Amino acid sequence: MPPRLDQAIESRTLAVIVDDEPGVLARVVGLFSARGYNIVSLTVAETDHSSRQSRITIVTSGQAIIIDQIKAQLDRIVSVHKVVDVTMDPAGVERELALIKVRCSGQNRIEALRVSEIFRAKVIDTTLESFIFELTGASEKIDAFTDLMRPLGLVEVSRTGVLSIRRGPDPT
Repeated sequence: MPPRLDQAIESRTLAVIVDDEPGVLARVVGLFSARGYNIVSLTVAETDHSSRQSRITIVTSGQAIIIDQIKAQLDRIVSVHKVVDVTMDPAGVERELALIKVRCSGQNRIEALRVSEIFRAKVIDTTLESFIFELTGASEKIDAFTDLMRPLGLVEVSRTGVLSIRRGPDPT
């Protein structure tokens, strides 16, 4: 069934538990590129050394029917053990880490420090001309912080991409 034009575009975070072996990431990313699906954010790391499994966290966007197709197609990949839509899970937690470099002096320097305190950003490096802030939180929080730092002298932003986990004792 083709997607309807009146359906809203949604952003979703998918946690994909896969075998930690060569080529798995290429197959997952290839599924997205072959079908023209967008990847907004992608993080990958080994989660269990003994069982040789990794977690791929993918933030994607599309209509609900497209997201359902993506999940179904990911489930069909042999090396995929589980696909969880973290966005739709009430127990899902999503966070991102960013390093933000700001070059400033005088009043802008004072303002940058004041804003960093409000956002609970940590100063991890400072010179007479710049700061590097470390900020963890929802992607929207990082976006808001960088928007406020831009007029103060934002130089560079490095982001990890979204990480996710499920609240409670059970694994994702």
